[in-house]
Amino acid sequence: MNISGGQKQRLSIARALAKKPEIFIFDDSFSSIDYQTDAALRRALKKEVRDATVLIVAQRIGTIMNADQIIVLDEGRVAGIGTHQQLMESCEVYKELALSQLSREELAS
Repeated sequence: MNISGGQKQRLSIARALAKKPEIFIFDDSFSSIDYQTDAALRRALKKEVRDATVLIVAQRIGTIMNADQIIVLDEGRVAGIGTHQQLMESCEVYKELALSQLSREELAS
């Protein structure tokens, strides 16, 4: 049976959820999932991981923009730390990435 990269990622996430760990680390786990599925999965995850620590490594701003804290790396160095709104105001690297990936309306929501 052949499954897509996105299907593999969803299966890996489901396996992690079934174990109910105290810490979840998602290292680019949403990259092969389309934007709609990514958003739906993150909404569902929010309910499932309420009492856990969640670390998400991502290149998509949409995947992490609602995080409690975002750490922006640029060429291996910390370029900014804060919420989405704080970084939009204070971190040029983050702002450039955000504007290249999402519309102003999406960024405002």
